Amino acid sequence: MGIIKEFKEFAVKGNVLDLAVGVIIGAAFGKIVSSLVEDIITPAVLGPALKAAGLEDLSKLTIAGTAIKYGNFLSQVITFIIVAFVLFLIIKGANNLKKKEEAAPSAPPVPTKEEVLLAEIRDLLKTKA
Repeated sequence: MGIIKEFKEFAVKGNVLDLAVGVIIGAAFGKIVSSLVEDIITPAVLGPALKAAGLEDLSKLTIAGTAIKYGNFLSQVITFIIVAFVLFLIIKGANNLKKKEEAAPSAPPVPTKEEVLLAEIRDLLKTKA
């Protein structure tokens, strides 16, 4: 029974659950970013360039007489660069929001009873002197 109890304690620790939630949210966010890049940004950026070059698809780019498809590689490199840039913009925006929240001034701390009494004693001593 000791191993089962230890496993139960391990499995329900806060950081394990937080990690599980992070992985699930990360997977869902990855799908959103992939769709944004593949369905919106890449066609908008590469569409005109491919039409100007007379290509419908980058995968058709091959080295003549070989099976080397450098077009697929170029497509993946361009997709990576776009994904990295989009993530950079998202993280930069999130960091700017954090800075604005941190910059909000907090209320000054309320003085303790001892501080109030000491201030009163100080003021009384000033008036007597």
